[in-house]
Amino acid sequence: MKSIVIAAVAAVAMGAAGAANAQEAAAKSAGCMTCHDVSAKKMGPSFKEVAAKYKGKADAPAMLEAKLAGAKGHPEVKAKGDELKGIVKWVLAQ
Repeated sequence: MKSIVIAAVAAVAMGAAGAANAQEAAAKSAGCMTCHDVSAKKMGPSFKEVAAKYKGKADAPAMLEAKLAGAKGHPEVKAKGDELKGIVKWVLAQ
């Protein structure tokens, strides 16, 4: 029984890691990683800095999506729709 629970937890963890890797790949293909890094400041803040800034703000995902999609205070991004939502969710989870 214990081994089944461990296997289930491992499967969930691998699935979550796979989703995170997919979002990171989407961020790379959308050009986000040109100016940002997950943990280090480049031309723009790190994604960890962005996540810390918006931590606990319920309206953060919608606000960031609108800012990025409309190029309001940020260069226009290639990602649109669900891809953009996924990237924003991933960034805020850092």
